[in-house]
Amino acid sequence: MSNLKLFLLNIVMLIGFFLNAQSADVLFLNANGFYKNENYEQAIKQYQAIEKQGLVSADLYFNMGNCYYKQNSVAYAVYYYEKALKLDPNHSDASQNLIFAKRMTIDAIEEIPKTFLQRFSTNIIQKFDYNTWALGAILGSVLTTLLFLVYYFSERSSIKLLFFNASIFAMFLMSVSLIFAYINFETVQKNSGAVIFSPKVEVTNAPASNGEVSFVLHEGTKVIILDQTENWRKIKIADGKEGWIRITEIKEI
Repeated sequence: MSNLKLFLLNIVMLIGFFLNAQSADVLFLNANGFYKNENYEQAIKQYQAIEKQGLVSADLYFNMGNCYYKQNSVAYAVYYYEKALKLDPNHSDASQNLIFAKRMTIDAIEEIPKTFLQRFSTNIIQKFDYNTWALGAILGSVLTTLLFLVYYFSERSSIKLLFFNASIFAMFLMSVSLIFAYINFETVQKNSGAVIFSPKVEVTNAPASNGEVSFVLHEGTKVIILDQTENWRKIKIADGKEGWIRITEIKEI
């Protein structure tokens, strides 16, 4: 391909991206207008059009959750608030509205008390996503290098001692950020969430239609996926109970 054709192709791609971004902005504004006028169905259609373009964000999912919450659609409300928090764990509005949405669910599940390490993971490590922790590790490595170079080329012993200690501390922060990024990534991978969408679900002790019913769940309840087969998912709920449900009865976050 000639340089001219490659240049023109890049221009066309940039124009297409710019037009899509403009289109998404228009759709978002229109959707917000429909929401203010309590036309939640039209607002959802506008938000879904943005989602289909792949231009998703925590605010987009938060607004979709609000639309479904206003329609008393508990499963969809919980689902989209959870998706917003998956993209931005610090989205305080989504966290608050999720609490209200969960009050609409039927299942009253008492959560198992968390250990100190579990609380630390939830309140500190999971407070930011693994990309943020990874970025912190990169910045820490750059800072460590710069501080060590200042230490290495300094002539005064007091300056050398100061920057040597500072480089050690920066290395410590880099290591912590790297470890937290790994733990966060592993936690996200192993704790894939889903929301029950069927009005009533019988959770069985085996991935089969003739399995013994262990307990019953209702729409809007969040579960953690532990294992899977082609048509079934092994799930766990907040009180520690486990069982199998059909894939058609849940929507993975």
